Amino acid sequence: MSAAPAAPLPGSAETSRLLLTPPRARAGWRVVAARVGAMCVVELQKLRHDRTELYTRAIQPALWLLIFGETFTRIRVIPTGGIPYLDYLAPGIIAQSAMFIAIFYGIHIIWERDAGVLTKLLVTPTPRAALITGKAFAAGVKAVVQAVVVVVLAALLGVGMTWSPLRLLGVLVAVVLGSAFFACLSMTIAGIVLTRDRLMGIGQAVTMPLFFASNALYPVDVMPVWVRAISTVNPLTYQVNALRGLLLGTPANLVVDFAVLVVAAAAGVVAASSLLGRLAR
Repeated sequence: MSAAPAAPLPGSAETSRLLLTPPRARAGWRVVAARVGAMCVVELQKLRHDRTELYTRAIQPALWLLIFGETFTRIRVIPTGGIPYLDYLAPGIIAQSAMFIAIFYGIHIIWERDAGVLTKLLVTPTPRAALITGKAFAAGVKAVVQAVVVVVLAALLGVGMTWSPLRLLGVLVAVVLGSAFFACLSMTIAGIVLTRDRLMGIGQAVTMPLFFASNALYPVDVMPVWVRAISTVNPLTYQVNALRGLLLGTPANLVVDFAVLVVAAAAGVVAASSLLGRLAR
């Protein structure tokens, strides 16, 4: 007697079809978006395993609000257009804390180079711009967490802020874009100096002038003319403008502010991507 034919395995016809006809490839923009998202998730996994950085980074903005903000609110030496100084300061501290988180991404990428991780990433099909963009927007998500801490603390101190969901969404976008720019700036510097020691010194030399040459602590009108000129081309100024306009309702040209942040972030991605190969050598 001949053996009965074996029953077809479930899904065998579908499997055969896929073997003969491969699935349709994703469009180019979908591949890039997927890889950017994957890089962003990888970066955030580090935060999930060690949250110490978030707690320690929250100390500095808390000190700025509790000591600097409360003190200058009492002495009233900085003109803020009728807004209490603590209210005026809170958006600037959100931008500052986001910048200080993002500026350490250059050190992170040098550490990955030294550990051999960067070389492995560069031999994958992922475009260099996607690697940089993923890291930049991971910095933005970390900065959003930091911004939430500052907003909660400011609310506890009595800062009068809007709670409109649409405006708060705009705040998140401004924080992410600003952080992405400063993360890319840090990785660009890393691609030039190549070592952590040099990066730490140059990073401080770049970030502190950018912070003090912005409107985070005081209005542009009270600055010397040459500092005002730096403030005009400083992305941090436009980020603070957007945050103040969204949180406090102060006059702001949000279209210009967000356009500057988008262009700055895009330029940062291009610059850091072009130097990534040099960093990996």
